[in-house]
Amino acid sequence: MTTYRLHYFPESGNSYKLALMLTLCGQDFEPIWTDFGGGITRMASWRERVNEMGEIPVLEVESLRLTQTAPILLRLAERFGRFSGANQDEAFEILRWLFWDNHKLTGYMATYRFLRAFTPSPDPSVLAFMRKRIDDYLSIAERHFQSRSFVVGDQFTVADISMIGYLCFPPDESGYDLAGSHPAVSAWIGRVAALPGWRPPYDLLPGKRLQRYR
Repeated sequence: MTTYRLHYFPESGNSYKLALMLTLCGQDFEPIWTDFGGGITRMASWRERVNEMGEIPVLEVESLRLTQTAPILLRLAERFGRFSGANQDEAFEILRWLFWDNHKLTGYMATYRFLRAFTPSPDPSVLAFMRKRIDDYLSIAERHFQSRSFVVGDQFTVADISMIGYLCFPPDESGYDLAGSHPAVSAWIGRVAALPGWRPPYDLLPGKRLQRYR
């Protein structure tokens, strides 16, 4: 049996993506809590030992140590034969949305949520700039889900896991009530949450939490 060890911290949406993928594929994993708030990922010793890029999550698979969430999702999809595209066109679309999400939606939402909820005095002008960008990306997602059930094709894929990762945390952290502001996005989240085995972030990612300021 393959052994999985996930280095994470509970507030990490990227960690949640991998935990959710493994769970939906029926795989157990050992959670390795990481003191992100204490700055361990910035330490040279941790980077040398765990991840030279200084980032969470890290997924250990037997003797391999895998980093960067999107390629890990694709690797797991190939390994388990689940949540990948039905043909070359869908595989391309999955890649297209993974790149868009990493650079746009996740990239901005992760930073905005962290500054807003987990830092004591974020710069209001920075928050306003980032929120304007997120509003644009969410409007793109809203239009997309008005005419389809999932990101690519008619079935759930790793593109859904990627895009949903930071949207499942409590609204008081992100400052977005998606049910009211983006009903099509909210309905899509509901469809994902109805999948057998789905669990919310803090259920899959236990451990000491970051200090909340809002």
